[in-house]
Amino acid sequence: MVAALSVTHCFLPPHPGPTAIATIFEANLGTTLLYGFIITIPTVIVAGPLFSKLLTRFEKAPPEGLFNPHLFSEEEMPSFWNSIFAAVIPVILMAIAAVCEITLPKTNTVRLFFEFVGNPAVALFIAIVIAIFTLGRRNGRTIEQIMDIIGDSIGAIAMIVFIIAGGGAFKQVLVDSGVGQYISHLMTGTTLSPLLMCWTVAALLRIALGSATVAAITTAGVVLPIINVTHADPALMVLATGAGSVIASHVNDPGFWLFKGYFNLTVGETLRTWTVMETLISIMGLLGVLAINAVLH
Repeated sequence: MVAALSVTHCFLPPHPGPTAIATIFEANLGTTLLYGFIITIPTVIVAGPLFSKLLTRFEKAPPEGLFNPHLFSEEEMPSFWNSIFAAVIPVILMAIAAVCEITLPKTNTVRLFFEFVGNPAVALFIAIVIAIFTLGRRNGRTIEQIMDIIGDSIGAIAMIVFIIAGGGAFKQVLVDSGVGQYISHLMTGTTLSPLLMCWTVAALLRIALGSATVAAITTAGVVLPIINVTHADPALMVLATGAGSVIASHVNDPGFWLFKGYFNLTVGETLRTWTVMETLISIMGLLGVLAINAVLH
């Protein structure tokens, strides 16, 4: 599942990452999606089921508080629609905000309202408030019981949240230090092929900065001028950039700490699982891009 999510992040529009890069390169989203699907299938198989067979020795229990062994009776369970509603509310609000941003002028009141409620933090807060009533009060729980549940939940995830925030802060320090600009300047005069250049620049920025999105968008700005000169396929440039931007996730990537926290791993175990998986996705993506390019040309 984690491999599938990561592959979506770097190869498949309309995910924001590939969509933003495709916009910069003026690549056709349909073509990018088609090529992305072709690359995604073998990549997920290798980085998911095949790679996971090597990880059987990592038998870890979920962190205390993130897993409840208690079996609930039918009477204690919320209805199907109540559960779905609480889960999809943030998605609906963010989707409406995105549509309003595209279709309405900046000063439109409806757009401003949904930009506020569609902000991820606000949308999730609204979902929590709704869940308190739909999954709590309507299920017969008292306010005291609900507060106890919320308190236990915060205690269970607090350390994970702080670690992720620390990783994000470290990433931002590296971004603000100018490492990205230095690497971009270093690669400007290279004679690599356009596809390899996209992958290499994105990979170097990813390792240095930690953020896949920052690495991808910065790379797009660096290599954009060579598209007109080399007539490289913009869709393949998007996918090569996306592939490079996920390589070798390590301690400066908030996702590294998220994976570590939720799967209750040590730093070393996370490097041998998450980091290797991300690197496999990156290499498989590059091989897929080069294979498609060879077939087309």
